[in-house]
Amino acid sequence: MSSQKKIVILCGGKFAFKALQLLAFENYLCGIGIGKSSSLVIEALETESENNNLDFKSFPDKNSVSEMKSWIEKLKPDYIFSISFPFLIPEDVLLYGKEKFINFHPGPLPEYRGPMPIFEVLKNQEKLTAVSVHFMNSKYDEGPLIFKDVLKIEKDDTYGKLAVKLSNHTAQVALNMANMVQYAEKIPSSMQETKNAYYYEKPALSDTYIKWKNMSSEEIITLINSCNPWNTGADTSFEGEQVKIIVASLYNQSHQNANPGTILSITEDGHIAVACSDDKQVSIEVLKTDFGIITAKQFNFQENIIGKKFR
Repeated sequence: MSSQKKIVILCGGKFAFKALQLLAFENYLCGIGIGKSSSLVIEALETESENNNLDFKSFPDKNSVSEMKSWIEKLKPDYIFSISFPFLIPEDVLLYGKEKFINFHPGPLPEYRGPMPIFEVLKNQEKLTAVSVHFMNSKYDEGPLIFKDVLKIEKDDTYGKLAVKLSNHTAQVALNMANMVQYAEKIPSSMQETKNAYYYEKPALSDTYIKWKNMSSEEIITLINSCNPWNTGADTSFEGEQVKIIVASLYNQSHQNANPGTILSITEDGHIAVACSDDKQVSIEVLKTDFGIITAKQFNFQENIIGKKFR
């Protein structure tokens, strides 16, 4: 019987916690490296590592990644798993061993390369996403693909909901991968196709801003959901001030060609009904303004709100 493989996990925070717990329970884990994250997350992870006799290393910035080579050589793991680690692994570190570094990307590859595929698949109204497992090379998300584990996107999924589902799913995929490297002599893989490959940069304001004149009601709802909670909603403006819309739903009423973005009415539930470009309306429930996160009813304190516009 082969000896138990030792695995180091490089991660970026809470998204990897389920996988860490599962691999530690199955005695695969020997060390944890965390990239840029909050002090609370780092302290909690360091404490758990100490309690479970796991080596722990923090990499707070790109420059600190230069310390990774000596750390890995000290631990001598059989494999290094990466789950949302925020920094590119340098080539001199990858030389530790061919096909030793395996990344778990929370989106379909090669179509959704980049740091936030959860946002992109939601914004693009995809029906399916995936955890894509691939060997790592010196470029982001371009290494040979081992397999993709597909996950359905539900219509009401927000960024937060889908991230939690993918975190849980990634944990099981990581365990399956650990069992594979434990017992398989060779891990099959194939080069990623370049035809449909696309790298999405981190979203900018232009990506999270509601374009009332051009976006349909469904596209607006999708954008709001894809920005909740990481961006505290989708961006817009009202009366010259920045506003974020956090929760909204389709209000399937014709507005007879009112200008998109115009507030048409207050619904029976106290929500704000706004005209969209496709002759439908969205019903806004929760917003963030200079007053903080408020309900639509609280937003309605402004006089003569009907007829005013989000822009």
